[in-house]
Amino acid sequence: MSHPTTRVLAVLELLQSQSQVSGAELARRVGVDRRTLRRYIAMLEEMGIPITTEQGRYGGYRLVAGYKLPPMMFTDEEAQALSLGLIAARGLGLADAAPAIESVQAKLDRVLPNAPKRTIAALRESVALQTGDARVNADTKLLRVLSESAQTRCSAVMSYRAADGVITTRHFDVYGLVYRGGRWYVVGFCHLRSGLRTLRLDRVAQAQVTTKAFVRPEGFDASEYLTRAMATLPRAIEVEVLLHTDLATAKRELHPTFGIPETCSEGVLLKGSADELDWYARELARLPFRFEVRKPDALRQELGKLAKALAKQHA
Repeated sequence: MSHPTTRVLAVLELLQSQSQVSGAELARRVGVDRRTLRRYIAMLEEMGIPITTEQGRYGGYRLVAGYKLPPMMFTDEEAQALSLGLIAARGLGLADAAPAIESVQAKLDRVLPNAPKRTIAALRESVALQTGDARVNADTKLLRVLSESAQTRCSAVMSYRAADGVITTRHFDVYGLVYRGGRWYVVGFCHLRSGLRTLRLDRVAQAQVTTKAFVRPEGFDASEYLTRAMATLPRAIEVEVLLHTDLATAKRELHPTFGIPETCSEGVLLKGSADELDWYARELARLPFRFEVRKPDALRQELGKLAKALAKQHA
């Protein structure tokens, strides 16, 4: 219990649990001296907590009679949102999150009124969220550090290991963090590369926030940038497919690395690239709407092979 804030809250918890407690007992249980304890009592009084002090041999500290901190009150809808959030958090690939999630759940179970508590228990037992299997675990401390960088608009300095194993030190203006396809990504301006970059969080060895301020571009959408960056990675074979659907449906159904869909007079034109046409053909075959391959011819051939194999399998 080393952090002062933790100790102050511990003093409040002890005062709530007992009608009166001596200064010596409070100091002993919290692990501080009497002078520090008096400072903590003063802090609680400044926060509006009514504490009375009784002098003498049998004196001590106590809360004003009848005073109780207000209970946490949630509607059923708020309780549902909390529960779904905790369920979802279990699938986000955060290495040290499980104990914290269980701790939060236990605290909610302890303080919530009966109706929201029943809502949370029902959801916990019956709901499974497909957040996507985590391909690698992310460091929860790094996530906090980089989130702080984005929130305070102060650059982070990090050690980053590239795909080839080379480690570089990067000063990075964090614009946002995105969970996609079983991985966490940090998006922002990399001063080493002098441009916008997307880095995998599992390749960040360490990071800390600096005091150097930065300005985030107005209206920047980290998720949208990541989607476009993944879709426009240079690959060996150019692909162009006409999709017979609307743009919103296309964006919802397409794999993130497929390419960039754009509205045209005939529907939606998908322009992208691929390294493995057999994989691309299989993903196209899963789409719930019609499409026409405009190029390359090799992709049409792969789709033909796939159709023949399926027909043979189910003949």
